[in-house]
Amino acid sequence: MYLETKHAPAIIRLLEDAQDVGMNYVVFEMWPCERSLHPADLDFFDTLGDALDHWERKVDLGSLPAEVDHPVYYRHVDQLLIDMKEANGLTNDKEMNYNNLENLKEELSKLGFGKKVTEDMQKQMEKGVSDFQLHDRVQGNKGQVDLTLHFRQSGQSENYYLNKFEVSLLNGKPLGEGEKYMVVNPDIQKEGKPLVRSFERAADAIEFFKGQNGNAVLASGKDWAHKTELARMENGNTNYVEKDFNRTFRNPGISQTVFVERGKGFTSEQAVNLIQGRAVFRDDLIKLGGEPYAAWNKLDMDSQKDKYHNFQMLQYHVPTFGFDLKETLGKFNIKELADEKKMEALVKSFEQGNRPLVTVVKDGQEVKLFAEVQPRYSQLNFFREDGRSEKREQFLKPEFLQDLKLNKDKGLGKVQEQGMSV
Repeated sequence: MYLETKHAPAIIRLLEDAQDVGMNYVVFEMWPCERSLHPADLDFFDTLGDALDHWERKVDLGSLPAEVDHPVYYRHVDQLLIDMKEANGLTNDKEMNYNNLENLKEELSKLGFGKKVTEDMQKQMEKGVSDFQLHDRVQGNKGQVDLTLHFRQSGQSENYYLNKFEVSLLNGKPLGEGEKYMVVNPDIQKEGKPLVRSFERAADAIEFFKGQNGNAVLASGKDWAHKTELARMENGNTNYVEKDFNRTFRNPGISQTVFVERGKGFTSEQAVNLIQGRAVFRDDLIKLGGEPYAAWNKLDMDSQKDKYHNFQMLQYHVPTFGFDLKETLGKFNIKELADEKKMEALVKSFEQGNRPLVTVVKDGQEVKLFAEVQPRYSQLNFFREDGRSEKREQFLKPEFLQDLKLNKDKGLGKVQEQGMSV
């Protein structure tokens, strides 16, 4: 495949833009060398299935790889980007820019990523890898949450940039410490051993497994020798899925791409809480006209995703929407609110989207419950450790409980009046 072209910088920018918006696959025709690859030759797709459908339509028109002067190819955008840089001498073999490294370390710190992610980033930068992904994993109250950070090197310098990371909530049993997903095709071997491809996320492993055409095995574990088989394929047909993995196999979970700029944006902690359905407060948001504002933010998981496969963001502006966190907290008998330092810590935790443990009185005894803020309704929800909800009314202060009863009585009276008038 002849990729050297005078249009390389424009194609590289196009591929990098595709990475940013989640267009993972590209289909293109190669023409004779006197007509080199042009940006207009590239068609982008977000799923492998769509890319292959387009490729097959091109093939039906008579363009087959290595059979004509202009064969059709499909590639993962990440791989074509690497190939384009190598073919056009745009890879950077200079020493790593340590100022760039320190800046990225600071960005990761602002975004709340830990030491391991920072160390893994430095290793990749030292290798001179042009584009790479790093993975992190958090155990949330609703399941395993995977974070995938996307780094890319500038086409014009040796500097690296972190423009986005993806947060995914697994629908199913989480992996154990040090475990990963693996897919092996026993028909493809190297040095007498089957090739094993490893994945951090269930969704990636399942997509790759389903894309196989012959025999394949999907498993999890620390390595292939100590695996748990999850699914099996023979002659392109899946004929076994492990019982406890079936739910994950059919629907791996939900995900959201979080865009960041120079360490500014939703932090990793906030993103983990957003994908679990909770609200997050930010006071550093900027309107299109450049005007700053503050708002509570929550993913709208009841509506369709946008064209980039992201959930829309619901926003409750402060103070115009009318939700005041401290005022809402003040309605409840929460022990920690009597201590100013504990109250401030509680407020900060809620603003990050967490569900902190609070102390309340139930049936005459102090109990610990998880609390979760609901800006839309100016309310708190309470949950036991097993995840079951508790009625919030039992934890209201007497004066607010009386107001609640009066409002309910008024509402009931209106309904009765309407019934009599009919």
